[in-house]
Amino acid sequence: MADGGPVEHGYPHLETVRSAITALYKRLSYDTVHTFDTSVAPADVAFCDQDDLYLGAQRVAREMVRHLRLPDARVIVSFRSMEHAASVELTAGPEYFIELNDRFRHHRKDIGAALAHEVMHVYLHRLGLSFPGTRANEILTDTATTYLGAGWLLLDAYREDGASSQKLGYLTPEEFGYVLAKRALVFGEAPETWFTSAQAYTAYTKGLARARHDGQQPPLTAAGWAGRRRYAKDRRYALDHGTGPREEGPYSFSRPDAAGPLRVSFACPTCHQRIRLPARGRTRARCALCRTLLDCDT
Repeated sequence: MADGGPVEHGYPHLETVRSAITALYKRLSYDTVHTFDTSVAPADVAFCDQDDLYLGAQRVAREMVRHLRLPDARVIVSFRSMEHAASVELTAGPEYFIELNDRFRHHRKDIGAALAHEVMHVYLHRLGLSFPGTRANEILTDTATTYLGAGWLLLDAYREDGASSQKLGYLTPEEFGYVLAKRALVFGEAPETWFTSAQAYTAYTKGLARARHDGQQPPLTAAGWAGRRRYAKDRRYALDHGTGPREEGPYSFSRPDAAGPLRVSFACPTCHQRIRLPARGRTRARCALCRTLLDCDT
């Protein structure tokens, strides 16, 4: 939680974020991910100063449990002084205990954001899905919260001006915007209408541009002229030498054996699972993981 301190910007965790999206599709399946096609509604997590603190927090926690379809999970919320925004006790249930930072007693509109992250910890714990290391696991939790429809609250909790700042979660504002945009492109949502923070809206528009850029990389036909020209040059090199000239980039070439066809490997722009196709021209491919239909010119 950045409370008055500097807020990190940009995309320093982008590869972990993309790996988290892939992991969600692999662990949950396409069908389960698409049961979360509707985000948490602003009205369902609204919290004003006139609401009772504890009853209101319990109400919002129940909404998060309902959204994630957690069975037999009763969440008990309390408040105490702590360094972080919140913490959750992960036990076998049926009760889960969440502690929120005392600051939320006076910043009640952001309680939903803190609870969304902590209840997602419960959900991932029950799934048995985690990443090694605390930081990577927290990035997974932020990504899952956002991609499954509750993380727009975390982005909306971001506020920054010349005198003060606030940000919840481990992702940067732009990374939250990126994951939220990935979700919006899949489910046809318009989350920008839910923001109360002007800075959150700006971060979302930046993330949306980055998310759209993923779908404009060769060998996808939506790639621009410069990308297509670079791709053609790299493919000619690979045909002569068996592999491409660059080890890193949006695509790579390989030839399993000397007599076999050249193949190109690239990431699905939706779930980032690697897709491998023969490098032989125009084709349509469907990602086996997220079922996205891709127009390619390999």
